[in-house]
Parts: sequence; C-alpha cells; structure tokens
Amino acid sequence: MTDWTTADIPSLSGRTAVVTGATGGLGYETAMALAGAGAIVILTGRNDAKGLRAIEGICERFPDALIAYEHLDLASLSSVADFAKRFAAGNEQLDLLVNNAGVMALPKRQQTEDGFEMQLGTNYLGHYALTARLLPQLRRAKASRIVNLSSLAHRSGAINFDDLQGKRSYRPWRAYCQSKLAMLMFALELQRRSLAAGWGVTSVAAHPGYARTDLIANGPGANTLQWRVGRWLQPFISQSAAEGALPTLFAATSPAAEPGGYYGPNRFYELKGPPAPAKITPQARDFAAAAMLWDVSATLTGVSFDDIAVAA
Repeated sequence: MTDWTTADIPSLSGRTAVVTGATGGLGYETAMALAGAGAIVILTGRNDAKGLRAIEGICERFPDALIAYEHLDLASLSSVADFAKRFAAGNEQLDLLVNNAGVMALPKRQQTEDGFEMQLGTNYLGHYALTARLLPQLRRAKASRIVNLSSLAHRSGAINFDDLQGKRSYRPWRAYCQSKLAMLMFALELQRRSLAAGWGVTSVAAHPGYARTDLIANGPGANTLQWRVGRWLQPFISQSAAEGALPTLFAATSPAAEPGGYYGPNRFYELKGPPAPAKITPQARDFAAAAMLWDVSATLTGVSFDDIAVAA
C-alpha cells in the first residue's frame, strides 16, 4: 500500500460509479480518476452549471471518458428519491457509490427542506437515504462497493441522541463532527448488516486528511487569525485535492481494501500522505449506538434498508 497512487487503480471498464458532490474538490478528483480508469461515472451535485463545467474539465483530460452529470441535492429527500428513480430507470446495476458530498461548520444553524439540521441532513441523512434507495442496483452488481467519506473531525464527534438536530444548542464544529462520526458509524454498520443479511455489498470508509478544497477555503473560519496561521502552515501539513482523494480511490478500487475498513493519509496525524489504514475512535465502534442511529435514520428519512432489500 506504500505510495499507492492512481496508477495503481485497476481497469474499471464496464463498471458504473456514482459520486456525490462531484462538481469540485475531492468529488471531482475522485470522478476524474475513476473515469480515467475506464469507469462509467455519474457525477452528481446541486449546481448544474458547475456540473457541466466538471464534465468539460474531465473530458479535456480524458476525451473518451464515459461520464454524465445528474442533479442531486442531498439536503432534499425528494431530490434523493427522484435521482434514485432516474438512475434505476436507466441502469440495471451499480458497482460503486461514493458518498462524498458535504458542508462544513455552518456558522448559523440552517435546516434542509425536510427540517433536518443542515450538516446532519446533507452529510449523513441524505447519504443514508440515497444508499438505501440504490441498494437494489448495488445488490445486482458483482462485488459492488460503497465508500463513505468521514473526516479526522470524527475523533471529536459524539452522537447526541437527545438533541440530534441541534435545536436546543447548536455549535457549528460540534454539528460537523457529529455528522462525520455518523458517516463512519454508518459505513461500519452497513458492512455488518450486509454480511448478516447477505446483501453482498462491501462498505468501506475513507477520509482525506487536510486537503486544500473549497470546503476549507470558503469555510466559516476564512480570514480569521487561525485561518491565516493555517494558510502559512498549509505547505507543511496539507495536500492537494487530488492527493486528498487517494484514500477514497483506494477504498473504492483496491483489491487490498478491507470490507469495513477505514483509510486515510499515512503521515503526521493522518493529515497528508499516501493512503493507509486510519484510526477509528471507540465511539465509532459503539455497536449499540450505531444500531440506534440506523433506526433513528430510518424513522427520520422514511427509508428502510430492510424493506428495500426485501423488495429487491
């Protein structure tokens, strides 16, 4: 695994991938690499103009790329359902789902159209519902994978079941950490349930370390003293979006990626470097909390993996 790069991605010819949040940053670099390896890649995002520019950018590098763009807003359960219906109508199976899209540390509490706290709704609940709705297509594929994007921030996270939506007390960073912990717990719980129920789907998680993306540059801390110091340290502690996408790509494509594994950069505090197994905190391995989160998510989204699996 040492110094693993995109050159190590096996041929993905004939395989179909969906990447959320693929109009820029980590998602764009992930989609670029998958297309370069021959996959049929569906880029999704909520900004259609950026989506078209992303398609143009990938085609400039890979003129023969098999790519398309589809509108998908993870902050809208109806948008998730509409996308899943469109995908099912045109695709019998799905080989790879990369749950990448996200928002970070919004200064003021915002809500999705379904009334969820924006970070929990976009980063986690939307992906939970999307994954469930695409389960039939994932099950029809041979050796399909789901990759959930977590973060180093999960280490500071806690699932506050008493105030999951931050209605009583909202703190931007706490809400972000909770959403990223939820994504890692979801990945691990999904692997356990896939094995138990015989779904035949592999679930893996990844994080990018400190990757220089618009999520950071346009974040709520921009232009603060802490942000300016961070900018000065960036060359030493961060890496490009393309480098930050490598753990995701390893989790998505490498034969060495373990089911239920978690991958991130291998250097100082997992901030940068080639992909390697990443640290999973004890709260992410809390099976009882993960099961509770799964049930709460099904209730909140109105989407049940078990019901969809039976129907499939």
